[in-house]
Amino acid sequence: MPQKNSSYSLSVEADLAFDREHIWHPYTSMHEPLPVYPVVSAKGVELHLADGRTLIDGMSSWWSAIHGYNHPELNQAATDQIGQMSHVMFGGITHKPAVNLARKLLALTPQNLQHVFFCDSGSVSIEVAIKMAIQYWVAKDRPLKYRLLTVCGGYHGDTFAAMSVCDPEGGMRELFKKVFPAHLFAARPKTRFDEPWVTDDLNEMELLLEAHADELAAVILEPIVQGAGGMWFYHSAYLKGLKQLCEQYDVLLILDEIATGFGRTGRMFAFEHAGITPDILCLGKALTGGYMSLAATLTTSELAGCISSDKKTAGIFMHGPTFMANPLACAIGCASLDLLQSSPWESWVKNIAIRVKQALEPLVRVSGVADVRVLGAIGVVEMQRPVDVAAAQKYFVDNGVWIRPFAKLIYIMPPYVISEDDLGRLTDVMKAFVESC
Repeated sequence: MPQKNSSYSLSVEADLAFDREHIWHPYTSMHEPLPVYPVVSAKGVELHLADGRTLIDGMSSWWSAIHGYNHPELNQAATDQIGQMSHVMFGGITHKPAVNLARKLLALTPQNLQHVFFCDSGSVSIEVAIKMAIQYWVAKDRPLKYRLLTVCGGYHGDTFAAMSVCDPEGGMRELFKKVFPAHLFAARPKTRFDEPWVTDDLNEMELLLEAHADELAAVILEPIVQGAGGMWFYHSAYLKGLKQLCEQYDVLLILDEIATGFGRTGRMFAFEHAGITPDILCLGKALTGGYMSLAATLTTSELAGCISSDKKTAGIFMHGPTFMANPLACAIGCASLDLLQSSPWESWVKNIAIRVKQALEPLVRVSGVADVRVLGAIGVVEMQRPVDVAAAQKYFVDNGVWIRPFAKLIYIMPPYVISEDDLGRLTDVMKAFVESC
């Protein structure tokens, strides 16, 4: 391990002590905070710690850094833009980075999506989508259509409207259930992505749509991959059938592609596996390649036109974040999409899937393992019991990789640019940990 001078070491220790005492990290207690590992720089797929160790990143910074870190083209886009302006309000003002990014998003997404509302985070894009759906039905003089229908096992963010459609059994939702609207939940899709389709899988969803169509504004769910709610991969036929049911019962379809968008499942967007189009689409995470927080909610001319013609609200959509369409984030987003489209990302993701599957599938026979799932650049080992996160984190860091388990799941979603050797190191350490449990 490289030697650090004493003043440097004391500085790091002082920062860690301050962090433990005053900084509240996500999903932790201030009484017994989980250990944190100070990062001083990052490049490619590597995180460099203050103590001199280097970690191969298996998380893409919560699934966003698809190009890796410190990418010269994204760095240049940030440098060029910050020399012009880092931020201006979007009320009454527009700018080239936002216009360019909107053009690129509309070119990438289905033809029916013609309007882009920029947001400052994925959770906010869900809030915006829910507002759009409810305001649409108010504009159509059907204000009783305000409830939402979703599936168990989903995750859509930590803000209140987003939490209200997260998994109903989850601890976070349970804490605040008294203030949530009474939304509806169907059983999560049971047919796995790679298994023969079982038509009965849609029965409960259809019954709920039939019974509550007059009060439902929209169905909202994550297409194909349920992310932080359990890393479950379900059959594309479910999504295709659901789209038909939404049309039949006159209910909007909101798709949350925040985690899956921009190639993670092997398609540019996960809904492409089903050959459908949503009425409202939420995007985020990888939109800027992990450089800055930015999200977008896209919708149709029918929906936007209806809201904009409503005399009850003077045609105004009721939302406007301070950092909406931040120019710096939009400029980096444009560069990130250009970088993605000019790369062989499809073959990269396909190769990741092949190698992760080869490495992890044998673990299904290991004692304590409940399931192994792989789709695109996502590899999941589900244990039979909850993982000790602090112990697992220490093991992974001591072995040179960054993997962040949660609940019963040990998973990786690496940057697309990861080398075969680095990917092999990730899966080797993951396997060794599972086998040691």
